[in-house]
Amino acid sequence: MRRRTTAAVAATTLLGAGAAAVAAGRWASDLALSARRAPRPAGFWHARLTVHATTADRITLSRTPQSLRPGVYGLAARSGHAVVGPVLDVPTAPDTVVRRLERISRGELIPGTPVDLTPQIHVGDPTALGIAHTSVSLTGERGTLPAWYVDGSRDTWIIALHGLGATREHPLNVLPFLHDQRFPVLIPSFRGDPGAPRPADRVTRLGAAEWHDADAALRYAVDRGARRVVLYGWSAGGAMALRAAAHSPERTRLCGLVLDSPVLDPEATLRALAAQRGVPRPLLPLAVRAARGGFGLDPADRPPSFPHGARGALPVLLLHGPDDTVAPWAASRDLAARHAGNTVLHAVPDAEHAALWNADPAAYEERLGRFLTPLG
Repeated sequence: MRRRTTAAVAATTLLGAGAAAVAAGRWASDLALSARRAPRPAGFWHARLTVHATTADRITLSRTPQSLRPGVYGLAARSGHAVVGPVLDVPTAPDTVVRRLERISRGELIPGTPVDLTPQIHVGDPTALGIAHTSVSLTGERGTLPAWYVDGSRDTWIIALHGLGATREHPLNVLPFLHDQRFPVLIPSFRGDPGAPRPADRVTRLGAAEWHDADAALRYAVDRGARRVVLYGWSAGGAMALRAAAHSPERTRLCGLVLDSPVLDPEATLRALAAQRGVPRPLLPLAVRAARGGFGLDPADRPPSFPHGARGALPVLLLHGPDDTVAPWAASRDLAARHAGNTVLHAVPDAEHAALWNADPAAYEERLGRFLTPLG
């Protein structure tokens, strides 16, 4: 942080205030939106913790607001990956928390290991869950997009769109539930993902450009016989779903949207990402200004809020947490209020961005099932 601030001050001295502001704003915006600097490792939020001790079924971690949250989460480290469950104990000293150790998926987690607490609980592809799948290729706007397809007997397909900074592994959290409900599921990658084309200027656009890749997934589903499609998006994947519902030539095949922690206020999300990635607070307004100009991202160009299908307004399940630190809860609340006739808002308290399933998987899946059943 100190080095970055010093660089900004030096630029002001050498180039003059005007030129330095432009350069600093471009640097800050690039840092916030860079596809090469995805947050660790599977979402817009992360919590860096330390492993203090482990037993066969317990793990002691640093105590933070994130590590105290209820639910089930992944622990990612260079040396391994594990899944932790509910809080079992909060010792008075030192500042630690004891959680149930559900399983170690890979490697080992020894005391002193730095780990990230993330919403991603699975690593690998659907085979890791015992679910058969086919690896397929989609024809995207910028090139070939790898995807996973899981067969199902229903006529309604689910297209699961992960958030920016995550990977296709994040939707695996809900794949067992969707598979049990017999939905065909397509989990595509999009520009910037491993194995997919790089985005223009190597920056993300919070769904404003990436929605074309969601459109490619929708075309693939329709070409292979999908009679109806539900777009299910997390974070910026929610913004992608809304834009595809408004602009895709195949939008008449859509029968519903599921939006989890959607990015509906790009300016607020840009500021949050910039701060999270170390941009000094005085440069945040410059980052927003640079995003408007240099990258063609207009934070005021919010995702369309009037998705329609062949039969009128699409039913929308909107899941969001009031504690979200990346995509403001207020934007979802306002969207639901404006479209109360077709939008159901489900608030998930004490949950971070894109980690609503993790907070209470059973309640989340019960709400999801009630929404999806009439659409299938």
